[in-house]
Amino acid sequence: MMAEITGREAELWGTIIGFGSCHYRYPTGTEGDMPLLAFAPRKASSTIYLDSVAAHTDALERLGPHSSSVGCLYIKDLELIDLDALRGILEQTYAWTIAGGDERARITVLS
Repeated sequence: MMAEITGREAELWGTIIGFGSCHYRYPTGTEGDMPLLAFAPRKASSTIYLDSVAAHTDALERLGPHSSSVGCLYIKDLELIDLDALRGILEQTYAWTIAGGDERARITVLS
């Protein structure tokens, strides 16, 4: 699904599977590189990295069983998830990233 949304192939970023790449810079001066979209398959649950969980409140209500933190979505069983809701969340995160972020982070797409 992430490959379809980004139009990019999967690449391994340590233990994270990412699609494309970008450079981020926070107002604090912290900066680095990260995938445009990414997830990490873990034993307890799969972690999906988002722009902000708070930006997806309505879609998360439809998603199905999950937990979350500020920028991560944790899913134990993908078979119980509304894939249309997940796709919408990922498409919004990707659009935010491609648009260059916002006051929380400035983003430059690299590939």
